[in-house]
Amino acid sequence: MKILVRNAKKEDYSAARDIMNQVQQMHVQWRPDVYKANENLITEEIFGFMRESGNLYVADVEGSVVGVLEVTMKHVESPAHVTKDILFIDSMAVDSEFRGKGIGHAFFEKVKELKKESGADAIELQVNARNIAAMEMYKKCGFTEKSINMELLEN
Repeated sequence: MKILVRNAKKEDYSAARDIMNQVQQMHVQWRPDVYKANENLITEEIFGFMRESGNLYVADVEGSVVGVLEVTMKHVESPAHVTKDILFIDSMAVDSEFRGKGIGHAFFEKVKELKKESGADAIELQVNARNIAAMEMYKKCGFTEKSINMELLEN
């Protein structure tokens, strides 16, 4: 299977929206107290803005969009932190039928290429604590835990 990671095009909207909705539904199932179902999670207008930023990519397999990747550059500079530029993975979503088939790894190769081109110091992302499959993949790709968000839910 040949995976092409390329910049998103206008005609990729429907497939990208459907994939993002699949991932949103997973979040809703894991944490209905935090996430809500929303079939219009990414409007065509928002997709256009993301696409025009140049930071939105898709995984294309034989002409079909099977994954979505959004990255942004973040500059960290404060009295408490070492100054650095971070390539941050805002979204990475893969169609349920293509999970476990190398799409995520292809996205990481693209992100590493973008890091090198931009001169960024690091690559970072956030992951839902209940998304065990994604965390395992990230660890296989060399990611380590940087911080852990915790919450106290009082009734």
